Amino acid sequence: MARYIDASCKLCRREKQKLFLKGSKCYTEKCPIEKRNYPPGQAAKARRSKLSEYGLQLREKQKIRRSYGLLESQFRNYFENALKQTGRTGEILVKTLERRFDNVIYRMGFASSRKQARLLVTHGHFLVNNNAVNIPSFLMNAGDIVKVKNKSKKLEVIHDSMKRMKDSAMLPWLSLDKATLEGIFLNVPERADVPLLANEQLVVELYSK
Repeated sequence: MARYIDASCKLCRREKQKLFLKGSKCYTEKCPIEKRNYPPGQAAKARRSKLSEYGLQLREKQKIRRSYGLLESQFRNYFENALKQTGRTGEILVKTLERRFDNVIYRMGFASSRKQARLLVTHGHFLVNNNAVNIPSFLMNAGDIVKVKNKSKKLEVIHDSMKRMKDSAMLPWLSLDKATLEGIFLNVPERADVPLLANEQLVVELYSK
């Protein structure tokens, strides 16, 4: 499957905000966007053109898609599925993306980024309700229990990430026991609780054209 292989920080600079794609680096002064908060490319800093309505919608779509590390076709499929459900399509889209297994692993603090979480999941380091799950797109349901496999509990990458995870940073729809490396997906989050700085309604408008 095709994947973006260029520098992740360029994506943040293109959207002019942190998408938290590089884990701990995003929280330090080494983050490129701290000093170069403008799109990459020759003379990009000098460009001051105003975005059109389409441009604004496109940027919001790219912002959300890149935050969750999805290909265009994957993102479009999530949107089409959200469109079929009752309720606000944009909110349903974001809430569904938050249910992805790789995202939950990241949110719980087992990984420092969604990219790292995706690798850990595909390498089979986790259990869901005592069943092995190695599919990043697996959708979590309320009450699902996530565990680090016994053979994986000594992985430095997990412990390093957990050290940076403060108890106060845990989101309200998740719970975590650091001692046992187990977490619970308590419920599907409300959009207002999801820390995503994007306007999903503009995505709905973009795809509705």
